Amino acid sequence: MEFESKVISRQIGDLLYASGLSLGTGESCTGGRISEAIIATPGASNYFKGGIVAYTDETKEKILNVSPETLSLHTAVSEEVAREMARGVIETLGVDFAISATGVAGPGGGTATTPVGTIWIGYGSKDDLRTFKLEENFGRDINLAIATNKAMRLILDFLNETLPKEESEEAEKGI
Repeated sequence: MEFESKVISRQIGDLLYASGLSLGTGESCTGGRISEAIIATPGASNYFKGGIVAYTDETKEKILNVSPETLSLHTAVSEEVAREMARGVIETLGVDFAISATGVAGPGGGTATTPVGTIWIGYGSKDDLRTFKLEENFGRDINLAIATNKAMRLILDFLNETLPKEESEEAEKGI
């Protein structure tokens, strides 16, 4: 795991620990890598409730409550599915914040409309779910590393933006 991911994990942990709030993940293409990055910080069990690897559409539907209609209309690699996966994590795990990832890491599986390297990240809270799209192909391993790191940065920025300022400032100082 990259040093930067460990640093970001610690900052996320500090913010969540100070706030008493919780986080969970719903991952498809990243296969648990985001969860792994989060638990790299000792004490993560104080705020990380768990992660769901929903690699198939069936699992996305049954466990994360992604609508079959959404999957049919938009495919699994879409902004809509990333958003529904994040919402499903919040509902299924009973967490305050969620991260989701769905995409085509490669080397195969891409199409003309959804090429390899297309990865959608969902993140946020039940009242404010956001998405981000990665579109470049650097090969499977690098695509997954970039997606994991970006997901961690996005949730950190979200927490810094939405949590009370004193908790954000204390976490940044390492208090």
